[in-house]
Amino acid sequence: MRAVAQAQPNFALIKYWGKKDLERNLPAVGSLSITLESLWTRMTVEFVKDGVPDLLQVNGQDNQPLKPRVARCLDLVAGKRRPPAIVHSESNFPIAAGLASSAAAFAALVVAAEGAGGGSRGALPLARLAGRASGSAARSLFGGCAELTPGDDDISVQQLAPHNDWPLQVIVALTTEAAKPLGSGAGMIRSAETSPFYSSWVGQQEHDLTVARAAVLARDFDKLAAVSEYNCLKMHSVMWTSRPSIVYWNQATLSCMETVRDLQQDGHPVFFTIDAGPQLKAVCLPEASAQVATALAATPGVVRVMQSGLGPGARLLEAD
Repeated sequence: MRAVAQAQPNFALIKYWGKKDLERNLPAVGSLSITLESLWTRMTVEFVKDGVPDLLQVNGQDNQPLKPRVARCLDLVAGKRRPPAIVHSESNFPIAAGLASSAAAFAALVVAAEGAGGGSRGALPLARLAGRASGSAARSLFGGCAELTPGDDDISVQQLAPHNDWPLQVIVALTTEAAKPLGSGAGMIRSAETSPFYSSWVGQQEHDLTVARAAVLARDFDKLAAVSEYNCLKMHSVMWTSRPSIVYWNQATLSCMETVRDLQQDGHPVFFTIDAGPQLKAVCLPEASAQVATALAATPGVVRVMQSGLGPGARLLEAD
């Protein structure tokens, strides 16, 4: 009745922003992502005897605000008649700061809960359950590069490239460790209701996915770089034109973009992407990783940099 799972965050290159069904948390658009290796969340789930409430600790601290969301996810995996659960979550990177911590957390949670309950569902069924709690969590069930497609009733996820097949490197420029001021879910609803660009964003997504998918399958870095930056900037344009405007970037985010542009002009194979937060992620080929990391670390306003290759999907670990 106890299991430990680990999942890594994933960063979307072709972004997910918006929902077609709030009740089922279905994304409005498809997305394409890469799962990291060095950043991780480990989740321990233990089902205990009745008579005690659920317990949730995140990095050693009780977390009451997140507990209802975790409880709903556990209900999806183990059923509403499940025993109470003791849940411990540990991450080696800042949470709620635009680094896909929710994706890693809920991917690890469903795998750990399935293991603790003795279940044997595969990656796709668990991804669908994780996606009900966090839309991007479904992608962290899959390693390497994955594509998520929203259907009328549920999502589908497929792996386009294993994590050890294309040796991309990701340099994360951390510009602040503070939590972001507005959660992604609330931001998506605001954009859908108020941005004049939202319908264009949804309508153009399939084209960007087609280009990016072909680039991944052909291992065409330059084509992937161009469409990823374009898609990122379109998503943030939707945010900026929402009312009230949603601006996650800070001055250091803009400075990091200038750093990447300078590296590109010098011939280094690198591009940027930015999720719903102020952190810039630079994706590069291995031969450029040292130069990219050094340049971003020296950029004004950067707190620190983290480097990672691509990693596997969420999985069970041996319990202590």
